[in-house]
Amino acid sequence: MMKGGIGNILKQAQAMQENVRKAQEELATIEVTGSSGGGLVSLVMTCRHDVKRVTIDPSLLQDDKEVLEDLVAAAMNDAVRKAEQATQQKMGGLTAGLNIPGLNLPF
Repeated sequence: MMKGGIGNILKQAQAMQENVRKAQEELATIEVTGSSGGGLVSLVMTCRHDVKRVTIDPSLLQDDKEVLEDLVAAAMNDAVRKAEQATQQKMGGLTAGLNIPGLNLPF
């Protein structure tokens, strides 16, 4: 009886591993947009934190360099938070059906 239980756990773990791999591939294609300054700076990145585009309103090019740097950093932080949220939503349900005592997965 114990052997069947371990076999079942292994099958569940293998299925979960495949689902995690697929979800990670999908996350590489999901894009989020972070913005700051009321949309004057926007940044598009994937949920794997690859930055695809940065858009800066031309009016900011006449401002102080430090202001522009702060707005780019704020847009980046906004995009990172959105990517993390999308990742948690995508990965969170994958381990819900797997019940292995003592195994605490970070999803």
